[in-house]
Amino acid sequence: MSVSEVEVVRVAARGDGVTSDGRHFPLTAPGDWVGEDGAVRPGPHHQTPPCRHFPGCGGCQLQHLDDEMWSHFLAERVRTALAAQGLETEIRTPLLSPPRTRRRATLHAERRGKQVRIGFTEAGSHKLIDLAECHVLAPELFALLAPLRRLFATLLPDARRVNVHLALSDQGRDVLVEGIDPEGLAAAEAITAFAQTEKLARFAIDEGFGPTARWEPVPVTITLGGIAVPLPSGSFLQATPEGEAALVAAVREIAGGAGAVADLFAGLGTFTFALNQARVYAGEAARDAILSLKAAGGAAGRQVFGDHRDLFRRPLATAELDRFDAVVLDPPRAGAREQVGELAGSKAPILAYVSCNPSTFARDAEVLCKGGYRLEWVQPVGQFRWSTHVELAAKFTR
Repeated sequence: MSVSEVEVVRVAARGDGVTSDGRHFPLTAPGDWVGEDGAVRPGPHHQTPPCRHFPGCGGCQLQHLDDEMWSHFLAERVRTALAAQGLETEIRTPLLSPPRTRRRATLHAERRGKQVRIGFTEAGSHKLIDLAECHVLAPELFALLAPLRRLFATLLPDARRVNVHLALSDQGRDVLVEGIDPEGLAAAEAITAFAQTEKLARFAIDEGFGPTARWEPVPVTITLGGIAVPLPSGSFLQATPEGEAALVAAVREIAGGAGAVADLFAGLGTFTFALNQARVYAGEAARDAILSLKAAGGAAGRQVFGDHRDLFRRPLATAELDRFDAVVLDPPRAGAREQVGELAGSKAPILAYVSCNPSTFARDAEVLCKGGYRLEWVQPVGQFRWSTHVELAAKFTR
């Protein structure tokens, strides 16, 4: 070690390495040493990034970290967020999804003359990275990029950028393109030929008025808790099967023995259908999602009551929450401030809180703890491979 070198001791929330004297250096890992000239001497947790597009591509921020250090980073994100609210608890070892397991992703596509680019944007920029490889997408989805380039060479207006939503359903690959309005027989025939050749489950287009399927031989579904649930185009799914399984296992551990459960921000029913022994109230604001959940629950004969309800504007009141043996809460990144305010005064004995934002989770956790709940443990989940994004499930008890 040179006396002029300083050690990187942690990774900041946005992915930069931080030295012992508080300086930030991108693309460094704890255990690295940084010289006065900025040269980095890699340490034991600094790995060679596997993808040629790193670090330019905004799809990944932490490919230079090995799994041990990425796991440590996820746990520390949760620990630091809780500490900022004066809270601490058991933080379990993060559960990491393997490479090439992302089953849903939103990419961007644009045509410049005869060339079509498809990929993620560059970090902090609108520049599009044309993906020649991807170590996070499921291979089945990545395999669509080359044929999509050929299709978009005829469908996309020049210099137009569109969003391309890819997902894996029970029936196979599901494609939704936002921002184009292909008209005429030639365009219709090109889409049909593409969908047939690629054996797609569905090809849909959103011209700005909601998705319309241009190809869907049979209704598209996603199996949740053993139940085939109708899958609206562009619907939210947990990013990887492994990530979903980890979160479901945590929720079952927390609330699996409850007789009556409220599943709030229920989506398509990831947790509703996982609690197959319970009577479940499922509240969800997205109309298409709650209709799918209700249809699937009814067809399966499950004890599920689906409620189309905006839990930000009209959260379940304390008196309503008192009727349940357990509550499952899975809000968007903004958290659930309004609903948590009602929960804090309720008698519900068990709460499973699933979050994709440690900061808003910690904010809500403080309110719950001040209301008499105890934060028993947190299970971090890393399903956005090599990213700074953290998912978690947490157990609260009265």
